[in-house]
Amino acid sequence: MKKVFFIFLIILIILLLIDQAIKYILIDFVISTQGISKDEIDLHGFYMIKDMPIISIALVFNTGVAFSFLTSLGEWLKYIQIALIFVIIAILYSQKELFRTHYIPFAMMLGGGLSNVLDRFLHGGVVDYIYYHFGFDFPIFNFADVVIDCGIAIFIWQVIFKKKS
Repeated sequence: MKKVFFIFLIILIILLLIDQAIKYILIDFVISTQGISKDEIDLHGFYMIKDMPIISIALVFNTGVAFSFLTSLGEWLKYIQIALIFVIIAILYSQKELFRTHYIPFAMMLGGGLSNVLDRFLHGGVVDYIYYHFGFDFPIFNFADVVIDCGIAIFIWQVIFKKKS
């Protein structure tokens, strides 16, 4: 179990660090090209970094959750999310077999989730930057969101595959 937990932590930390590095690079780029300080960045602003035909890079801060839901919760949202993460960790701790069987997707989901919650404390909102706009405008998202979605997909695949075998 120690090896599984170690691998879980390594995956979680690596994904969190990759996501945070991307976000800091993009924030620094906007600061340097706009000639503004970090304190002058508008939490409700839209900063186009690289406009391309299908997927662009644009910096925005999401103060809600998916599709900006629950924005009205303001500062409370980050504390609610921290509480939910602790509940998930407690469940995984009590369900050791569930954790052992699915530690990789759980590492992905928690790594991405923790990175997004960390954004709320560091930047006032989740730093989003991947802007898909081919044919329709999809909500802007980030690497952590992709990692969370991939973790969910892997978890579902593992559950289906395990039941069939």
